[in-house]
Amino acid sequence: MTRPPRVFTGNVLWLSVVSLLTDFSSEMIYPLLPFFLTTVLGAGPAFLGLIEGIAETTASLLKLASGWFSDRIGKRKSLVLMGYGLASAVRPLIAVASLPWQVLAIRFTDRVGKGIRTAPRDALIAESVPAERRGTAYGYHRAADHAGAVLGPLAATGLLLALPGRYRLVFALAAVPALLSVLVLAFKVRETRATIRLDPEAEFKGFSGLGKRFYFFLVVVLIFTLGNATDAFLLVRAQELGVPLALVPILWGAFHVSKMLWNIVGGRLADRIGPRPAIIAGWLVYALIYAGFAFASAAWQVWALFGVYGLFYGLTEAPEKALVAAVAPANQRGAAFGAYHFSIGLGALPASVMFGLIWQRWGPAAAFLVGAGLSVLAAIGLLLLRSAGEPKP
Repeated sequence: MTRPPRVFTGNVLWLSVVSLLTDFSSEMIYPLLPFFLTTVLGAGPAFLGLIEGIAETTASLLKLASGWFSDRIGKRKSLVLMGYGLASAVRPLIAVASLPWQVLAIRFTDRVGKGIRTAPRDALIAESVPAERRGTAYGYHRAADHAGAVLGPLAATGLLLALPGRYRLVFALAAVPALLSVLVLAFKVRETRATIRLDPEAEFKGFSGLGKRFYFFLVVVLIFTLGNATDAFLLVRAQELGVPLALVPILWGAFHVSKMLWNIVGGRLADRIGPRPAIIAGWLVYALIYAGFAFASAAWQVWALFGVYGLFYGLTEAPEKALVAAVAPANQRGAAFGAYHFSIGLGALPASVMFGLIWQRWGPAAAFLVGAGLSVLAAIGLLLLRSAGEPKP
C-alpha cells in the first residue's frame, strides 16, 4: 500500500506559518480597535460601521481582480508577497493614529493587501499538492490561521495586564509577527511549476472559461452566505442567555480552538469522501446549530453550541476551497478563487442586515431559523451539483 504524500511541508507549511503570524499580528489589534476608536479617538458607532463596510467591500473586489490577474501573468507569489507586505507595513501604524480618518485609511490599506493576496495564495496552495490531498492542505492552512487568531488576543491581553492602558504600545508590537510573516513568505515560499504561463491571445479566458458548473456552485454558496450572518450575533445571543460579559472572550477563544482542531479533521475527511459531501454535511450541521441557538434557553447550551459550531467550519472552510480547485480549469484557478471569495463578500453584508432586521422585528429565534432554512436549501442545491471532476477518495 502506497503511503500518501506528505502535505504539511513546502509551500503548505510556510504559507500556514505566514497566516499564523499574520493573524497573530492582526488579532493583537482588531479586538481592541472598536474601543480605541470610540474611547480614545472619539469616533461614533456609525464611523466604526463605515470603516468595516468599506474595508470588507474593498477586499472582496480586489480578491476578484487579483486572482484573475495571477492567471493572466502566470505567477502567484509576487502578488501574495505584495498583499501580505502591504498589510504588514500599514497595520501597526494604528499606534500613531490620532484621528479616526487615519484609522480608516490604515484599515482600508490593510484590506487592500488582503484582497490582493487571498485568491493567488489559495491557488498557490492548490498547485503545491496532489489533487487528492488538497483538502488536507487547506485544513492545515486554516488551522494555522485560527491558531493565530487565538494567540494574538492572548498576547494583547498579557501585554495590557502588564502595561495597563498602553494600547498604542500593543499596536506597535504587532509589527513584530507581521514582519516575520513577510520574511518567511519572501524566503521560504516558492512559485510552483504548476503555475501556467499563459499565452494571452490563445489561452487566457478569465472568468468566461470557468463554466456553468462552477457558477452554479457559486450561486449555491451565495444562498448559504445569505443565511450566514456575522458571528457577532452569536455573542449577543450568548449574553442574552446568561453568559457573563467577562467570559465572552474565553468563549470566543475556545471557539477558535474548536475551529482550529476541526479544520484538520474536515480537510482530511474531504480527501477521503470528496469535498462536496463534506460541505453538505457542514451546512446541515450549521442548520442544526442555528436551530439550537433559536431554541436555547440556558448559558450551558451556548457553550455546547459554540463547541460544535467549530465542526461546521471544519467541514466547510477547507473542503470548499478544495472543491473550487477541483471544479475550476487548472489555468484559471486564480480567477475561480477570486470569484468564490467575491461571492461570499457579496452576500455577507445583506446577510447580516437581513438577520438583524428579522431579529428586531420578530425576535432572535426567527432570525436563526431563517439562517438554518437557507443552509438546508443550499445543501439541497449542492446535492444537485454533479460530481464529475471532483477528486475521488
